[in-house]
Amino acid sequence: MGPTAREQRWPAQLGAMFQHAGVAAAYRHRAPYPAEVFDVLAGLIVDEPRHVLDLGAGEGALARPLAALAPRVGRVDAVDISAAMAEAGRRRPGGTRQNLRWIVGAAESAPLDGPYALATAGASLHWMPWEATLGRLGQIITPGAVLAIVDHGCDDTPWDDALREVIVAHSRNPGYSAAFSMEAELERVGLLEIRGRHRTAPVTFRQRAEDYLEQLHSTSSLARELMTAAEAVAFGQEVREVVRPFMRDGMLDMTLTASLVWGRPR
Repeated sequence: MGPTAREQRWPAQLGAMFQHAGVAAAYRHRAPYPAEVFDVLAGLIVDEPRHVLDLGAGEGALARPLAALAPRVGRVDAVDISAAMAEAGRRRPGGTRQNLRWIVGAAESAPLDGPYALATAGASLHWMPWEATLGRLGQIITPGAVLAIVDHGCDDTPWDDALREVIVAHSRNPGYSAAFSMEAELERVGLLEIRGRHRTAPVTFRQRAEDYLEQLHSTSSLARELMTAAEAVAFGQEVREVVRPFMRDGMLDMTLTASLVWGRPR
């Protein structure tokens, strides 16, 4: 089975943006995963050893909090192709825990030390060759292990429509669709047998407006490295204009939720 059309619509040059230290640094401004996510993930571990593999770990937004759950969670291997992301993760809270190991390399070929009782992926699988990655994963997880795909964000903000226009005007990824479902596509092409779903309770997330702008630059299609200095300034001004009516003392109030879908790689 070759790559699907959807795989081929994610330009390789956008994936390369995560190699830049500036993009990795901007990641710290992304909204965190709700605490409920980690309780659900730890509950999915049913085998020993209780090791976890985080695919496309970035700066460890999933891996670092998971490692903090020892002994419910054993060793966490955070694998990412970007050395800049791994270095940023080491400097973040919890980034040097003894049971957290950073591995720089592609998920389908990096040196891994299984078996793993759980694999996780947050906003990362769309950059990977699905057949090779899930095929390998199926060989290095325990009999009861699953792959959990985690998505999160601040949805239904009152400025969504206006911000979408700004993003479309500046994005380097014209093929992006918010309606795309990673887990549904993996199930459709026969690479994942879905076994469960969970949506977390909504929680309030407050963020400085300037940090909200900065987290947009952590996305590959809006990275500063893709913009001229003038465009980056214009983009920032447009985003500020969109969110200004909703600011309170320089802060934005949003509702944060996460969805988890887990299944067995085929």
